[in-house]
Amino acid sequence: MATSRGVGVLAAAVVVGIAGCGTVREPAAAGSAGPGASTTDRSASSSSAPASASAGPTGGHAAGPVPGGFAATSVTWVSPNQAFVLGTAPCAHAPCTSIVRTVDRGVSWVGLPAPAEPVGEPTLGGAPVVWGIRFATPEHGFVFGDGLWETTDGGQRWTRAVTPPGSVLSLAIVQGQVFAIIDRCTPEGGCAQPGTLARRKLSGGPWVFVASGAAVSLSDPDDLIATQAGVAAVVADHDVLVTADGGRTLSRNPIPCPAAAPPPSVAVTSATGLAMLCTGGAYTGHTIKQVYVSDDDGAHWTLAGAPSPDGDGGTIAATITGHLAIATASAASWLFYSADAGASWRIVNQQDDGGMGWADLGFTTAADGVVVHGPADSDGNVTQRPGQLFLTGDAGATWRQVRF
Repeated sequence: MATSRGVGVLAAAVVVGIAGCGTVREPAAAGSAGPGASTTDRSASSSSAPASASAGPTGGHAAGPVPGGFAATSVTWVSPNQAFVLGTAPCAHAPCTSIVRTVDRGVSWVGLPAPAEPVGEPTLGGAPVVWGIRFATPEHGFVFGDGLWETTDGGQRWTRAVTPPGSVLSLAIVQGQVFAIIDRCTPEGGCAQPGTLARRKLSGGPWVFVASGAAVSLSDPDDLIATQAGVAAVVADHDVLVTADGGRTLSRNPIPCPAAAPPPSVAVTSATGLAMLCTGGAYTGHTIKQVYVSDDDGAHWTLAGAPSPDGDGGTIAATITGHLAIATASAASWLFYSADAGASWRIVNQQDDGGMGWADLGFTTAADGVVVHGPADSDGNVTQRPGQLFLTGDAGATWRQVRF
């Protein structure tokens, strides 16, 4: 989950109802990827991926220097030092989408080709757009939105990959599996159809349904799947689904938030640990916030503490050492920090930006974390969003902006 990309939009989540889950025997594989770093199931597509629909450096910006005025939309890390950022910059020939890469934790950047689709938001226009990026390795990554694009050569060439029908709202790679939340979204009706959690082997092959059903509410799509320590967690209906084997088996436990409350945000804290942000009781740019923790995949929950009510909803992220962070926004945009597993909280970053919000809050190590402030949401960044990248090296206690 992630906070709003637009001014004054409440934070929300995809809520996925259970259709049925079981066990599929496949070779185990390790690894995960996210902003900070991923009955018998039914096949969603018999086609293998990737399947080429377009290939090559076809975006508005080619490989080389970082485009002038580049603004970030989404970020993914493949090591503590190497990251890829999806974004956009003014250009002469649309679409103006670009990708930039660092191998020295933001000291220097280089531009890469991108899929020939404009940056945008779900449901806001009739033309296809993209809004997220995730890499599993320095070579193998994905750009997603109203479709899925895949590279196996570090972003030099992109191919259109087969997915079940709909938009890819969120994507993560864990235990050798690509997880995606897919839904049918339209400008007229929003994301009103039931969302579906599906998976595919990272190496390719058919998509397999994991869970589907229930309603969808949406603000920012990137971070609806929490990953860490080889574990993935997704809020589904009024439950949390957790898998430690790439989706072959799932645990399902009720969440501690009130049933009528907005959808919560979940973070993975360990191989069996979760943290959950519950919000409700909204008033003039504030929501009552409570953080719960579990050490048994959500079978039991304990109230840890209550962060500041500033901000509409929020996104929670965690390190494996008990440090937690929350991104939230309303009249401004805030980052909260807890050094004691959610018992106490303080505001560590405030942007007086009218509530432009955040995306891709996450941690790569016990100390290193990342977030995008005011992510770009239009081709060429015509809406003039900040699109700034912030990093932390002390588990979220302080944050610094990195220049592209």
